[in-house]
Amino acid sequence: MIVWLMGISGAGKTTIGRMLERYFNDKGVKNYLLDGDEVRDLFDRDLGYSDADREANVKRILLGAYLLGRNGIVGIICNISPLEPLRALARRKIVGYHEIYLKKDLRISMEHDVKGVYRENAGKTQLVGIDARFDEPQHPDLVLEVDKMTEEETFQAVLDYLKRKYGAEFGGAVQ
Repeated sequence: MIVWLMGISGAGKTTIGRMLERYFNDKGVKNYLLDGDEVRDLFDRDLGYSDADREANVKRILLGAYLLGRNGIVGIICNISPLEPLRALARRKIVGYHEIYLKKDLRISMEHDVKGVYRENAGKTQLVGIDARFDEPQHPDLVLEVDKMTEEETFQAVLDYLKRKYGAEFGGAVQ
């Protein structure tokens, strides 16, 4: 199972991902959270933020997700994933791929700017949703309007979706 949490910066991908990680750990389910920032750091931030660089970075993440799934590890992927063709590639190549779109209003993300992404990078680099492309997801498995939900409600909605897919005790089903 690959749970791919995607959406603009500030949508709560890593927060929900960490909640899922704790949940799976508590259930004894082997899992790994792969965050887009972690991948950039691993490669010494050798890629910028152009569409081509974003595509290359997502392909790296896609390979990681593919390998996690092939090895029976629940992958929790937290990445903006702005390009629909790469999401379609993931859907075709990764068994058990679940695309969960954490839909957030850009203005609200900019106002709250928890990680300082908008404040620190405006005018320095392209920002997804402002001057860099963000393709609205065409075939997400779940869309959550996170501005209307608490973190706990968002997390619970993800769990409810997974339980519908894998049964009430899905933790055991993915081991």
